[in-house]
Amino acid sequence: MVVREKFEFELNGVQEQFLLLSNLAISTLNKSIDALLSQDVDLALSIIENDIHINRMEEEINDRVILLLAKQQPVATDLRRLIVLIKAAHDMERVGDYAVNIAKEAIRIGKAQFVPPIKNIEEMRTLTIAMLTDVMKAFIDENIEQARKIAELDDQVDNLYGLTIQQLLKVGSENPQLLSQVTQLSFVCRYLERSADHATNIAEELFYLVKGRHYELNN
Repeated sequence: MVVREKFEFELNGVQEQFLLLSNLAISTLNKSIDALLSQDVDLALSIIENDIHINRMEEEINDRVILLLAKQQPVATDLRRLIVLIKAAHDMERVGDYAVNIAKEAIRIGKAQFVPPIKNIEEMRTLTIAMLTDVMKAFIDENIEQARKIAELDDQVDNLYGLTIQQLLKVGSENPQLLSQVTQLSFVCRYLERSADHATNIAEELFYLVKGRHYELNN
């Protein structure tokens, strides 16, 4: 196998592992909201226990990219691709971390009856999962127009986040006995909003890969 073929073979292996990491992180985030809404403590615990797999996958991607950089000394587009893979893998690992945080809040809430803004959290979940799923499709296809549309959805998530926090604060001020759950659900909203931000980050990284320039898509 010639040097170029070997490089492309190893690079494809890293990209495939990144896709596996991404799918696992997105699935885990989705399950964390399932655990919250169904008040399934066992599911929440399994999410926390399995986070080690996402962390290890990110570490392996980093190690493989560093080895490729050291052995192959890539230039131009290849170098950008490796840099983007490291950054995007970190974004997806953070999504996995937020899923764990949501699972912990689900355990804290337990079987308590939910306060009304819970419907907004379901909508935030739908938007955030759609952003993460679609940005991975755009990443695979290197479709920057699709990436731009995904970044625009971040405004919807931000607006819904702000509205939900306002509603939760109102509930908390009128019902002090619910303040604990209000705080926990506020954290859940924040974790979903941050996960959507990471989808935007990956969209921006895709622009860097294709265009060779940094773009801020949500400003």
